[in-house]
Amino acid sequence: MSTKTTNLDNLVRHDNEYHMNTYGRLPVTFVKGKGSSLWDDTGREYLDLLCGIGVTNIGHCHPVVVEAVKSQVELLMHVSNLYYTKPQLELAKKLTEISFGDKCFFANSGAEANEGAIKLARRYAKLNGKEEAYEIITALNSFHGRTMKTLAATGQPDKQKPFEPMPPGFKHVPLNDIDALKKEINEKTCAVMLEPIQGEGGVYPCDEDYLKEVRALCDERNILLIFDEVQTGIGRTGTMFAYEGFGVTPDVMTLAKGTGSGLPIGVLVASEKASVFSPGEHGSTFGGGPVICAAALATIKVIEAEGLLENCRNVGAYFMQKLEDLKASTNAIKEVRGRGLMLAAELVQDNAKDIVLALLKEGIVANNIGGNILRFLPPLCITETEIDAATEVLARLLV
Repeated sequence: MSTKTTNLDNLVRHDNEYHMNTYGRLPVTFVKGKGSSLWDDTGREYLDLLCGIGVTNIGHCHPVVVEAVKSQVELLMHVSNLYYTKPQLELAKKLTEISFGDKCFFANSGAEANEGAIKLARRYAKLNGKEEAYEIITALNSFHGRTMKTLAATGQPDKQKPFEPMPPGFKHVPLNDIDALKKEINEKTCAVMLEPIQGEGGVYPCDEDYLKEVRALCDERNILLIFDEVQTGIGRTGTMFAYEGFGVTPDVMTLAKGTGSGLPIGVLVASEKASVFSPGEHGSTFGGGPVICAAALATIKVIEAEGLLENCRNVGAYFMQKLEDLKASTNAIKEVRGRGLMLAAELVQDNAKDIVLALLKEGIVANNIGGNILRFLPPLCITETEIDAATEVLARLLV
């Protein structure tokens, strides 16, 4: 038996024995990452087209981020949020400078950021004289997190069923159906929460006209418009935030995945009118710690300095065209969707998981959503040459 098999067998055994059975892990152990590449414990190199599900947006272990983290760790790793820290306030300032926002709150994950947005919307309603307004309308097929409240916000009954009954306060309507949304808004509604592009639901974009109508509706009813940009934010769609590409500005935006280059962070960004929390109404022990904020600042610095937004747009368009070419030549792809480097290929057959495993054996990391959707979230620094290599392998597998 090879060393690789022995090492993997040991880890599988340990996982089964010591770790809760929450992940359907794939048969590889990664030990190193650099740029768009990963290496396993045998030294084999892989092309990463997943980025930890849209996390390592600037590539693995970028030296600017590594240096920022190392420098901060040597100075200060943690202090209570009862005190000021420079990295946190510098990050808040930077995020408001590059977005619509006026104020930020820092958490540890996208789910926590969305929890904060839910609380903020309820508080906003009460302060505006709507004592009975606590409901938030989200979209069917959406995904907003795995806490009980964000799971209730998620429009996927199969994910909710094992944990029912769900906390009250959420309605779900079909995406891009403005009439359905209008029918559900009433005196109990405090916000509408949408992903500009549904990620875990299968990479389904909102229509631009739909978002504009939702914006107008929220203004008319004085309810908050929340954009969940946990997956679409920090350059993933070709603009720093997806809302910029859709031409619609929310009142509240949540960020997470790509913000810290792999270190855990969630961000709640809000306009001045929506920033209604008072001291003691919300908080976090670890949110906005100095090391995490140093990593996030460095991540944004790299995106700006290396022109990664432009590369995302250009290589994203190239990747989409290559997938469209595969659709035409193989008859195995039903639809190609997405924007920037957030792309999906919906397959004709329910063999997406088999394709993902086959890609892994060929040294390419990708992801399947359900049985028939391939998802690609490569780093923003990916090259056309690397896309060529990946789609060449994919072409062979789809025949």
